[in-house]
Amino acid sequence: MSAAALHEVQPIEINPLSAHIGAEIHGVDLTRKLEPGQVAQIRAALLKWRVVFFREQFLTHEQHIAFAAQFGELTLGHPVFGHVEGHPEVYSISKYRKATRFEGQTLLRPWTGWHTDVTAALNPPWASILRGVTIPPYGGDTQWTNLAIAYEKLSKPLRTFVDGLRGIHRFTPPAGATGTDAFVKAVEQRALVTEHPLVRVHPETGERVLYVSPSFLKSIVDVTPRESQALLELLWEHVTRPEFTVRFKWEAGSIAFWDNRSTAHLAPTDIFDLDFDRQLYRTTLVGDVPVGPDGQQSVALEGSPVGAAAATALN
Repeated sequence: MSAAALHEVQPIEINPLSAHIGAEIHGVDLTRKLEPGQVAQIRAALLKWRVVFFREQFLTHEQHIAFAAQFGELTLGHPVFGHVEGHPEVYSISKYRKATRFEGQTLLRPWTGWHTDVTAALNPPWASILRGVTIPPYGGDTQWTNLAIAYEKLSKPLRTFVDGLRGIHRFTPPAGATGTDAFVKAVEQRALVTEHPLVRVHPETGERVLYVSPSFLKSIVDVTPRESQALLELLWEHVTRPEFTVRFKWEAGSIAFWDNRSTAHLAPTDIFDLDFDRQLYRTTLVGDVPVGPDGQQSVALEGSPVGAAAATALN
C-alpha cells in the first residue's frame, strides 16, 4: 500500500499501552467493510505493537468472520476441538470449556499457561482475533508478551546459540493434569506434532522471534533431556518478564487482534474463583511455515497443516 493510499482515509487513532507491546485503536467501525487504507493502518499497527485492541465493537459471528477475512484466509475454529455450530470459522472460549478445563494440576510455574496458538501445527495461525461477549465485572484479564523484544534482550552469546536450535511442539494435556475423556480422545485422534526452529524469522518484518511457546514446546532437538529442560525453563522465564508484556481488561464488545508469529499470551485462571460467566469467540488466520535464521523450514511429524484443506479433512 502506497503512502498516498494510506492518506485517502481518515487516520485511525492508535494509543500505545506499554513500552513494547499493545495498543488500543479507535475511530473505526468493525461492523462495516473497511477501506483498504484502514486495513493497511490496522495491519501496520499490528506489526508494530504485536496486539491491538478495539472497544465497543458489538459484532455478530458473521461480522466477526467478515472482519477477519479482510486480513487473510480463515482456519477452522480449532484444528482439534472444532467450531461453533453453523460457523466453522469460529471457536467458542467459554469459562467452562470441557475440552480444556482440567483438575489436578500439581506443578505451577511462572510460565504455566503461556502459549502461542496452535504451534504444534506445521503452519500455526499468523493471527488470532478474540471477541468478548459476556465479560465478568472484574477478573478475567488476558496478557500478551512480545517475543521479538524477548529475543533482542537475550545476551549476544545466547542469541547466537539459540539461533541454531530446533524444538518439538506437541499438543497434549498439561503435565500433571487430568483432562476430560473428550479432550483425551480428541488429542489422540487429531495429534499435532511439529519440529520448529527455536528462533523464527518474521515473514513480514524480518525480525528474529524467540519461538518458545511454553504450553506446546516439549523439548529441544539434539541435546540431552536435562540440557533441554534447563534451557527451556530459562527461555520461558525470560519471555514472560513483566516489562515485555501487556495486560488487557475486557469489556463486552472488546476485540483483541494479535500477531501469533511474535507473541505468546496467557488466558486468565482467576475466573474459576468467581461466580461470573465469561464467553468469548475466536477466529484465526492461516499462517505460513516458520523459517529459522538458517533458512530451514519447520517439519511436520504428525498431523496436517492448518488451512482450507485441513479444515475439510477434519470435518
